[in-house]
Amino acid sequence: MAYHEAVLLSESVQGLNIKPDGIYVDVTFGGGGHSREIIKNLSKGQLFAFDQDTDANNNILEKENFKLLNTNFRNIKNFLRVEGINEIDGLLADLGVSSHQFDISERGFSTRFSGPLDMRMNLNSELDAKHIINNYSQQDLANIFFEYGELRESRKIAKTIISSRKEKQILTTNQLLDCIKHLTIERKRNQFFSRVFQAIRIEVNDEIQALKEMLNAATDLLKVGGRLSVISYHSLEDRLVKNLVKKGNIEGNLQKDFYGNPLKIFKEISKKVIVPSEQEIKTNPRARSAKLRIAEKI
Repeated sequence: MAYHEAVLLSESVQGLNIKPDGIYVDVTFGGGGHSREIIKNLSKGQLFAFDQDTDANNNILEKENFKLLNTNFRNIKNFLRVEGINEIDGLLADLGVSSHQFDISERGFSTRFSGPLDMRMNLNSELDAKHIINNYSQQDLANIFFEYGELRESRKIAKTIISSRKEKQILTTNQLLDCIKHLTIERKRNQFFSRVFQAIRIEVNDEIQALKEMLNAATDLLKVGGRLSVISYHSLEDRLVKNLVKKGNIEGNLQKDFYGNPLKIFKEISKKVIVPSEQEIKTNPRARSAKLRIAEKI
């Protein structure tokens, strides 16, 4: 089985408008699909890739102008500075969890397998899903499910987990699913489970704050004319990217100059969000919720 099938591969890489001698960054290396496509277009240019999951080291590209850095993408500015890089020509981010992570039961990302409640993208991190489920307060759990899972049943879910863990610790993905499955009807169960797991995963990996920091760093690093190409998979991520490319900041507050003209940092390359074709979704169902936004720094 492939480590991960790159989503919106040609669209996202073409969106970078690659210069053969430019400096590019793939902040979500994973299986290396996007990086391989980027490096095909480089001659004297350089490609730096980031991935906090050391499993990605198995997919490293044996190229002189490529370097993989094992750290969270929130650290791109400092790590690139160490490499002597203060400006870049383009940055690509595919914010989805890799198929590899979903398909290994021991990582605890998937609702399809029984495995330990883990969900850490960086296996050296101390916080895991087991700690959250068995130690967070009812209010904190409810907040996570409401904010990160966008679940209206957030309080019921939290109350059910608290009640269940009083009798016995919840240690596996199947234990958690069994505990909450009665809270929704069967035909909606898969979507419900996915949102619960999404919420826990985001909390474990501090994904929203990390994304905010990465987008702000990318804004600083990109040269004028540099391109940002970001694939997101849920509304929380897409909202931040959309705010940045349309309003110039992740908060979505449109700033104006003295004359009332909008102060924009980016221009959108595609006015409409780019989504996978029916054919891509057919061959790679995990691409179905992907949204690509491409912008150029002005």
